Amino acid sequence: MTPRWHPDRFADRLPFLRRRARLVAAVRAFFQARGYWEVETPYAVPAPGEEVHLRAFATERLSPEGRRERLYLHTSPEFAMKRLLVAGAGPIFQISRVWRNGEGGALHAAEFSLLEWYRPGASLESLIAETYALLRAVLPPVVQCRGVTTDLADYERITVAEAFARHIGADLLACGEDAAALAAASGERLRPGESWEDLFFRLLLGRIEPHLGRARPSFLTHWPAAQAALARRDPADPRVAERFELFVCGIELANAFVELTDATEQRARFLADRARRAALYGSAEWPLDEDFLAALAHGMPPAAGIALGLDRLAMIAAGASDINDVLWL
Repeated sequence: MTPRWHPDRFADRLPFLRRRARLVAAVRAFFQARGYWEVETPYAVPAPGEEVHLRAFATERLSPEGRRERLYLHTSPEFAMKRLLVAGAGPIFQISRVWRNGEGGALHAAEFSLLEWYRPGASLESLIAETYALLRAVLPPVVQCRGVTTDLADYERITVAEAFARHIGADLLACGEDAAALAAASGERLRPGESWEDLFFRLLLGRIEPHLGRARPSFLTHWPAAQAALARRDPADPRVAERFELFVCGIELANAFVELTDATEQRARFLADRARRAALYGSAEWPLDEDFLAALAHGMPPAAGIALGLDRLAMIAAGASDINDVLWL
């Protein structure tokens, strides 16, 4: 195969790459105009994150005295940026390289770029409005990617429970975390060993996501509390978390939270996630991020934040069909 640096092969990607460069400049201008500070945080960290199914790249730091320290390439700058919120740095944004081992495909790369931003005092509603404003500022009014055309003149906002009712006919919240009840409500046969979470994502990926972010962008909000991750539970309905995902051109583009600031609850969630990761993969692998939990305990301001796949945004801006089209090498 011709190497990616070969002038002929590079020339095929150059229009996409130039569009990416203009997009990155527009993103920076958008946040600077809104009073955000651009920050940079370490890529090699002692604990790369606690999401159960993400696999990290391991490395090692050798000190001049010969001490060895196990480090990992981060899967997101989220923990570091929240430490900066505790320190008083916000509102902040970062365009960061991140690594997730074992990923690949037309929409996934093992090394890619995330745009993350956090604003103290922001709500779910204000973050949705700001994210939509970003789309309008850096993309043309109508975008086309991977055979899907999306008009940015308006957007759809739909809760996860509403999406299950509309596309599956199931009352998701009434089923709780009962896999058998959800299977019965959705007309699906529960597979051997399938958990509630497994079935939830099978239904979401297979029967709901194909309807999202097509004619217009979709904000899928208010996820079940079991999928809260780092998000705060909704004070009005603790069955759900203040979280949304954004879909454009049928592509999942971003994941956002009103941030959990309770260190005790966050520790409990981390420990549960670590137990699940150990059960699935044989080890929790890295130590619990006690420094992050200490920062939360010190006092993180109420805030909302979002991680947006910059390479996918570049694909949408350029009309590229594969993530490799918008990667320089």
